[in-house]
Amino acid sequence: MSTTTLRKGYASSRFGQLHYVECGEGEPVLLLHQTPRSWTEYVDVLPLVGARYRAIAMDTLGYGASAKPEGPHSVERFADGVTDLVDALGLDRFHLVGHHTGGVIAVEVAARLQDRVTSLMLSAAAFVDAEKRNGAGHGRIDHVDPKPDGSHLLELWNRRRSFYRPGEEAALTRYVIDALTVLNRVEEGHESLRRYIMEPRLPHITARTLAVCAPGDHYSLPSLAKFAASLGCETRVLSDGHAAAPEQVAEEFARTVLAWVSHHDGDNSA
Repeated sequence: MSTTTLRKGYASSRFGQLHYVECGEGEPVLLLHQTPRSWTEYVDVLPLVGARYRAIAMDTLGYGASAKPEGPHSVERFADGVTDLVDALGLDRFHLVGHHTGGVIAVEVAARLQDRVTSLMLSAAAFVDAEKRNGAGHGRIDHVDPKPDGSHLLELWNRRRSFYRPGEEAALTRYVIDALTVLNRVEEGHESLRRYIMEPRLPHITARTLAVCAPGDHYSLPSLAKFAASLGCETRVLSDGHAAAPEQVAEEFARTVLAWVSHHDGDNSA
């Protein structure tokens, strides 16, 4: 089997089954997507990272093909799902990458698991401080009310259209598909993020951390300086892209992951 073959699987958790897709062999690199997306946010990144490592992209609890438990979502419960997955897969140590909401979940996972997280890359992760929790930001961005004539499908498309450029319709289509699977709870990922108490969790992170962001992602760019100040971490601005950076600049995103991971892998090879 080719090292770039995508392999799908399910792992048991306290919530039900968790879906993941992996590629490659070797040290594991776990990738967490933004909400309301699924593993498909990394469809182009997986084979590139999988050429050197065991790249794993899971569907966050409540999204994609993973279990969808009742009750309110929270960053802590999303992290419970991640912990259940890595335990089920027997990942004693792993590299962790999170994009947008996935980055905030990665903060909580890294704070909990500490030395089990070999390295941490936060991509466009929100720095959730009092300003963020008090409602600063862009509010509801994915909510639409279903209409009998289906016009809400175009409304959903247009909700995110400004984050994509002409020629990126395939990525926008993947977003719409993912959002439709959780349409009745489509905003809960963003809402749970804005309830998260991040500040006391940051001192528990022991993994070397890199915070990155695409230049067009103006909502997330200010967080780079805040993470640098709080974690003493390195920061980097990608050459292009917006909120969908793993799809818009997949090769650069993968190169950034590979460079960071290889600098901190088990044999510290460059």
